[in-house]
Amino acid sequence: MLSRLALLVLVPSVALAQRPVIEISGANFRPMPLAVAVPQSQDDGSKGAVAEFDAALSFDFAACGLFQLLDRKSFLADVKEGVTASTIQFNRWTDVGAESLVKTQLGFDGTTLRGDLRLFNVAAGREELKVSESVPLKDARRLAHKLANAVYKHFTRETGPFETRLAFTRKSGSGRDVYVSDWDGKNAQRITNGDVNVLPVLVPGGGVAFTSYRSKKPFLFVARGGEPTQLIAKGSMVTGAAYSPDGKRIAVSVSDGENAEIYVANADGTGLTPLTNTKFFLNTSPTWSPDGKRIAFVSNRAGNPQIYAMGADGSGAKRLTFQGNYNTTPSWSPRGDLIAFTARDERNAFDLFTVNVDSGKVARLTQDASGNEEPVFSPNGRLIMFTSTRGGGRGLHVMTFDGNNQMALPMEKGDVTTPDWAN
Repeated sequence: MLSRLALLVLVPSVALAQRPVIEISGANFRPMPLAVAVPQSQDDGSKGAVAEFDAALSFDFAACGLFQLLDRKSFLADVKEGVTASTIQFNRWTDVGAESLVKTQLGFDGTTLRGDLRLFNVAAGREELKVSESVPLKDARRLAHKLANAVYKHFTRETGPFETRLAFTRKSGSGRDVYVSDWDGKNAQRITNGDVNVLPVLVPGGGVAFTSYRSKKPFLFVARGGEPTQLIAKGSMVTGAAYSPDGKRIAVSVSDGENAEIYVANADGTGLTPLTNTKFFLNTSPTWSPDGKRIAFVSNRAGNPQIYAMGADGSGAKRLTFQGNYNTTPSWSPRGDLIAFTARDERNAFDLFTVNVDSGKVARLTQDASGNEEPVFSPNGRLIMFTSTRGGGRGLHVMTFDGNNQMALPMEKGDVTTPDWAN
């Protein structure tokens, strides 16, 4: 299993010569020291967007795990320094340890907010990337996410996670409501209003599905911009919805008395078919492999909750976890190699682990930081979102897939649980 981040320099062609590529592999971890200068405003219209833009851009760079974001208090360069190579005193940035430098400018043309980002190689004194994006004035954070994605892709050749969506629940009065937000928890929109709504999952193409008690029994509902409608109702409870990678199928757990089985249906809820048949046992929390050929799930058929995997048709069920006696909430990495899960350790504390699907090797991700549960991989498989009680209450945190760089999301505090993360 790939366990750490490494900084490697590759030269696959003349065009890419001397261009650093951050490979998420290997055994040596050295995040790139990155200086992000305070954004410059080119006119009065964009001044009001600077703070929000800056906060989003800085958090994206700090949380992705690829960079060591340098403290601005250490900067030696003049704050009025220009944004082109000929106007930058690169020795001032070298003196504070920066290897790369990001300079941004904001402008407003009467209808849109424009952002220009330049990335420099400090040692070479050379501009390596220039990108411009435009958004409505109210979308300063979205502009920051677009530019951060451009830098992420420049270094990794991969799509960044910063324009993705997050779903979660928040306690409200005597119930729980479902919210959908930007990846960092900002711009959250409430999808439900009252009752108990739990376990949201983002629907491919738009919308969110969740288990709700609004019909007295906890069945599966879906909301696509309007009033939620019932999607699957069977047995005494329908939970743990998970959409297949192609969005055409949905796996759920259906409970009836002391029994719970994994079912698969069409995305519209039709054609509900059982995949497991273990009378008197519980089978819950399905999660699809990225190729759509397998489903991992939790079962207590061996006496306590463990992670299993089976074919998408229910065939060939195989136990994956053997350490510990309480392993739950699996999330299959979009890269295919790992499944993240919650486990109760020897101290009766909940922490996060991964299991390699092929080798069975288990790696611990969290420890000695209060309770940590409900992991979910980012759409590119490089980050993991999770629930933690560190700092008081329950909130959402993010870390790299190997447990490094753990950070709280900059979102409104509250009892927040069960994240789902998707494009």
